Amino acid sequence: MINIKPEDIEKRSFEIISEELKEKGIILDPINELVIKRVIHTSADFDYATNLVFSNKATLIGIEALKKGCDIVTDTKMAQAGINKRVLASLGGEVHCFMSDEDVAVEAKKRGVTRATISIEKAAKLNKPFILAIGNAPTALIELKKLIDEKKINPILIIGVPVGFVNVVEAKELIMETDVPYIVARGRKGGSNVAAAIVNAMLYQITR
Repeated sequence: MINIKPEDIEKRSFEIISEELKEKGIILDPINELVIKRVIHTSADFDYATNLVFSNKATLIGIEALKKGCDIVTDTKMAQAGINKRVLASLGGEVHCFMSDEDVAVEAKKRGVTRATISIEKAAKLNKPFILAIGNAPTALIELKKLIDEKKINPILIIGVPVGFVNVVEAKELIMETDVPYIVARGRKGGSNVAAAIVNAMLYQITR
């Protein structure tokens, strides 16, 4: 066992990730490399080296938006907690999660739909540029595709990484049909931790 100082643990972890990717013969696109490595660091899952899909310049678009102080809208309190809000605030942004809002709960019950669906509708009313980071609810992505098609919502970037078995794969594929920049974890894998890791990876490229 290697004796390593706490402040060096992350550095050594990323070194190990780089070594193992090299052993596997996986060469990452330099533009997306730090995002992919941070997701692997968060999940200890090297599948993300191949199942994370990026539209053209998606990472750069996200970084530029964050530099300008855009907000983040996410679908879980866990993702909201995991995003580095101090760094985001220093750039002029904040994180929103509408899932527990009383008006969202009331409207979802009234219409017989998920809170995630109503949360996307609420996000559409934000009068500030935002990135969507979805790590749990495929229904959020389905509603998002509908509103994009109707030209009722215009996120700067979609991070579509919900985890699960029902409608998850299909919902992610829908997002990849849009003209909106996206980062998607194809297949069943993903989660709130992955959504937060992607946001943080972009933030840290600005501030470190």
